[in-house]
Amino acid sequence: MSVGELACTYAALILHDDEVAVTAEKIATLVKAANVEIESYWPSLFAKLCEKKNIEDLILNCGAGGGAAPVAAVAAGGGAAPAAEEKKEEKKEEAKEESDDDMGFSLFD
Repeated sequence: MSVGELACTYAALILHDDEVAVTAEKIATLVKAANVEIESYWPSLFAKLCEKKNIEDLILNCGAGGGAAPVAAVAAGGGAAPAAEEKKEEKKEEAKEESDDDMGFSLFD
């Protein structure tokens, strides 16, 4: 992400948080006040985005994309709960070992 994108993102979030209309002029004013030099097209791009999309929806759905991991059900009986915990620990250790395998090549060869 470039400096211009990041500065305009923060400026749009500040304006939205203060419940001020997000416009290119206001974004540019905030960025200038922060002493950040950006290309002149960034504020207008972000203002157009904010007109078309609801900023709160963008914030709330930024991590949406994958499903949640399945949750293991623990039995109500007292003897079954420790066994379930031991199985979880074994699975974590196995996953760690698999990730350490050397595939025979490196990014830096």
